[in-house]
Amino acid sequence: MSMTAASKPESATAGASHAAQRPSPALFISHGSPMLALEPGQTGPALAVWARSECAVQRPSAVLVLSPHWMAECAAVMTHPQPATWHDFGGFPEPLYRLQYPAPGAPALAQQVLHLLQGAGIAARPDAQRPFDHGAWVPLRYLLPEADVPLLQVALPHGYGPAEVYAMGQALAPLRQQGVWLIGSGSMTHNLHEFFTTRPAQDAAPADYVTAFARWVEQRLLAHEREALLHYRERAPHAARAHPTDEHFLPLFFALGAAAWGQRTGPHTPPAQPHYLTREVMHSHLAMDALVFL
Repeated sequence: MSMTAASKPESATAGASHAAQRPSPALFISHGSPMLALEPGQTGPALAVWARSECAVQRPSAVLVLSPHWMAECAAVMTHPQPATWHDFGGFPEPLYRLQYPAPGAPALAQQVLHLLQGAGIAARPDAQRPFDHGAWVPLRYLLPEADVPLLQVALPHGYGPAEVYAMGQALAPLRQQGVWLIGSGSMTHNLHEFFTTRPAQDAAPADYVTAFARWVEQRLLAHEREALLHYRERAPHAARAHPTDEHFLPLFFALGAAAWGQRTGPHTPPAQPHYLTREVMHSHLAMDALVFL
């Protein structure tokens, strides 16, 4: 994939100039293993095809990502003008550590993010040191391979559950009117114990519990069953097996809040519907579902 280290401020300006055409998308992306950057499977091309189509209609002015690989005591917001690419993992092939994603930061937008979060009663603070973690830069290499759109991240606060993360997405939803893509980057299923115990091939058949959980989530999304999804831990099949801990599932609720999913925003406005970009399962245990709300 081609990328350039030089930022292109004019692209952000151009995106902002026509951002009012319609709200920008809110997305949930399963980023899976860091190896997605080198082994795209079906997911990488699916993200790339969608992004090219979307950018042909309306380029983003910036991208804001919530990733489970940045957890903090509150909703910290990245403010560095040129964040580094952080290879926040170990034990992978050496070529993975050579990859860079030199997107510019977005300090001015970060101040607006802080204002929106704090205005919604959500504790937030700036972080001028934080680099891009792989939950952000790995999928962005497929979505925006030129790395020329400003990118920033917001931390997932420790102790937040689905309702609180949904509220974060709601608070930042106005940014969609400015052409900002709001992305929750996590994983539809994330049982690393079973993954590392069995080490199945990338194209191995999906485990039964993975399919059951992912398709239950899809059914709830299509039916707008908000309470069921907010209480997925008690209601979804195999929830604890699909997510022994829930930090990789919580970014879904960030996207849902940003999209006003489960709400009717006006008498003539239909509720937000998910459009699935992929339902791939990698290594039997990693459901790579990616979906977008426009």
